[in-house]
Amino acid sequence: MIDGPYFVLTVLGVLGTGLVAGVFCGFSTFVMRGLATLPPAQGVAAMNAINVAAVTPPFMVVFLGSAVLCAVIAVVTFVLWPEEGTVELLVGSALYLFGSFGLTMVANVPRNDALLKLEPGSSEAAAYWPAYVREWTMWNHVRTAASAGAALAYVLALT
Repeated sequence: MIDGPYFVLTVLGVLGTGLVAGVFCGFSTFVMRGLATLPPAQGVAAMNAINVAAVTPPFMVVFLGSAVLCAVIAVVTFVLWPEEGTVELLVGSALYLFGSFGLTMVANVPRNDALLKLEPGSSEAAAYWPAYVREWTMWNHVRTAASAGAALAYVLALT
């Protein structure tokens, strides 16, 4: 069984990736559905406000902190190569770093940036809104599964 500081890192990994999975799950299961029912101008304005609020310290500490923690866990795992939990630790780190953090940077953030450039009441925003909701939510489902998978992999590494 993993012990000492390595145990603490892994438990923190479970907590961080699990919290992020919960936030993403909330967006996939009800926030985006609710926003999609609004008229485009209201939906765009609300999503832009959410995207601005998301990059404040409380969420960013958990989101970015989990990425740093997953990277540390991966490096420590490669260096120490423990007898137990190695595969689970590496899978958990990869799932979060690529499937959650990386995907955020290449799929969700560019869509958020494009939406932020649009005037909520414009015809361009109204035309973009349905595709934005569909595509952003699809990638968010993947981020949710990757974050939850990372948390599960870390839990399995502890057992």
